[in-house]
Amino acid sequence: MKSQFNLNMYDYIHQPEGKLAFNKQLFSHIAAKYDMVNRILSFGRDTVWKKQLVEDLPDLKTPTCLDVACGTGDITFRLAAKYNAGRIVGLDLTEPMVDLAKARDKFANITFEIGDMCRMSFADDSFDIVTGGYALRNAPNLEDALLEIRRVMKPGGTAAFLDLSKAPNHFLRMIQIFLLRFWGGLWGIVLHRNPQLYTYIAASLRQFPDSIALKQMIAKLDFTNIRSQKHFLGFTETIIIQKT
Repeated sequence: MKSQFNLNMYDYIHQPEGKLAFNKQLFSHIAAKYDMVNRILSFGRDTVWKKQLVEDLPDLKTPTCLDVACGTGDITFRLAAKYNAGRIVGLDLTEPMVDLAKARDKFANITFEIGDMCRMSFADDSFDIVTGGYALRNAPNLEDALLEIRRVMKPGGTAAFLDLSKAPNHFLRMIQIFLLRFWGGLWGIVLHRNPQLYTYIAASLRQFPDSIALKQMIAKLDFTNIRSQKHFLGFTETIIIQKT
């Protein structure tokens, strides 16, 4: 049965519980078109960035890996191919996304689970690798998500995240948000007759720390060896970090 979308973004996303509820309904509603939309909005570069993210991870023989906000499994499957003797877990908030990922799964070393990245059921020090594609920006509470990710990582473990990158410069930031709002709104109308579905991307970036502040937050939470690479004229960024 097709999901219904009836929430007003501006009534929900400014508080963690509201953002959680909004994201659960939003991503359930757009799940079937999620991959296509990522390709369209990134002008086809989305898969290249995810491929590079996984290639930049450490070469380990049998790691345990967690892909948070895994969606339909793009990064999860790349982890399973790279670490074919490892154990991979894909975690997503929404059942429709997980169902689509399971339907695409051709690997024996993947398990998919439904859950909130801010309140994960995994034991402390469980994972050598944690990844996330567009995960941190969508976290109901960013600091809670980072702390929870740190909790489930093994000492010396690596985390890597691909997301939009908010410019520190106010003028550039306003241009970013305007373009994202226009481009997302256009495709929301074309695909769903609802511009709000993808103008959410601009609204979530507005709430997100800029690229400098984000790295400062990550460092304050005792992550180390923070490295980053900008893509697409600085619109997106891959950040790789380690747990001490």
